[in-house]
Amino acid sequence: MSYLRYVRLIGTMHVSPRSREEVRREIERVRPNAIAVELDPLRFQGLLSGKRADLRESLTLGRAGIVSYLLTKFEEKLGEEFGMAPGGEMLAAIESAGILGVPLILIDEDIRVIMGKILQAPLRERILLALEASLFFIPGVGEEVAGDSDVLASYEDMMREFRLRYPYLYRVLVEERNEIMAMNLKRAVDDMLLRGVKKPKIVAVVGMGHKRGIERILNSWRPKRRFIYPPGAGQPL
Repeated sequence: MSYLRYVRLIGTMHVSPRSREEVRREIERVRPNAIAVELDPLRFQGLLSGKRADLRESLTLGRAGIVSYLLTKFEEKLGEEFGMAPGGEMLAAIESAGILGVPLILIDEDIRVIMGKILQAPLRERILLALEASLFFIPGVGEEVAGDSDVLASYEDMMREFRLRYPYLYRVLVEERNEIMAMNLKRAVDDMLLRGVKKPKIVAVVGMGHKRGIERILNSWRPKRRFIYPPGAGQPL
């Protein structure tokens, strides 16, 4: 049996109201031993506080601040089109962990590390990202996403296009983070098994673009009898 046996991944669109409700329903159905979210400590605190840096504050942080600001505006535009602020599904998962009284696990890579990698992207990809993030607009998206299959197909098309246009950023933002989140989920399962939980259940809430990649990685690993890990990321709050 693979690690996927212990982890139920929910792939969400970070700006879709339906994702928020799906998260709540699935957590209630599974009643997991722990809930994992695609966040790191800094983004977790930022999400809870609801504070976002404006352009003036971002400029004082240099290139990393500017890139972070552009990515934030990109998500905000999507949120306007779908009628939900970015992070709503993560907040639903965090609230559910509190209601059920189970640990919340932050499984994503440190945002500061991610931003450092983005700044090392080829110049062509950085310029294109800045242009697209500042000019992004989706006309009539509400009419185009009526069915779940349509949403998934559109999202997969978008990811394929992103991989072709931004090969370096795709590796940094998708593939490498898939590996990190899968490893942190594996560690969480191992910890439960070591503590005598016979059939641990974790619900992990991640972006739709990460779901299949993480599932493939978890499905390729098999639990062993003994596990030794240093303390670090992926530990329950």
